[in-house]
Formats: sequence, structure tokens, C-alpha cells
Amino acid sequence: MSRIAGIDPKHADKRVSRILQAQSESWGSPLHNHLVYARRPSIFRGVRAMWSCLEESGLLDGGLVALINRRVASLNGCLF
Repeated sequence: MSRIAGIDPKHADKRVSRILQAQSESWGSPLHNHLVYARRPSIFRGVRAMWSCLEESGLLDGGLVALINRRVASLNGCLF
């Protein structure tokens, strides 16, 4: 559990809300780290831009990104 509580998705601005909704559809609920980032929409946009740019660059294969995410989640004690 994070020391910083995330936002209630019902109170997110439209852009953030759409992303959180898409995560809910894909993963069953919004990703907790994104709920924390969403406390500050400018930080949320920056984090999302980083991931979008990494995806667009083609430098990392999607399968490798998924493995990295799972490994980091495991190291952090997160059930991914």
C-alpha cells in the first residue's frame, strides 16, 4: 500500500478520467500509481507522455516492457 492516497477517479478531470476508465476496462481497476500521479494532473500528463513516447519510439518491444513492468511490480511487492 502506498503512503500517499490516490484520487477518487470520480473526481478526476476529463482527460485523466478517460485514461483511468481505459485502465479499468483493461485491468479491472485503475492502476494505483496512476491514481497517485493524478493528484497532480501535470505530473500525470508527464508520466503518460513518457510511456507514450517509449511506446512510439519502438526502442523497447512490447513484450519486454510487460516483463519489466511485472518484475518491477514484483520487486515492489505489488501483485500485478
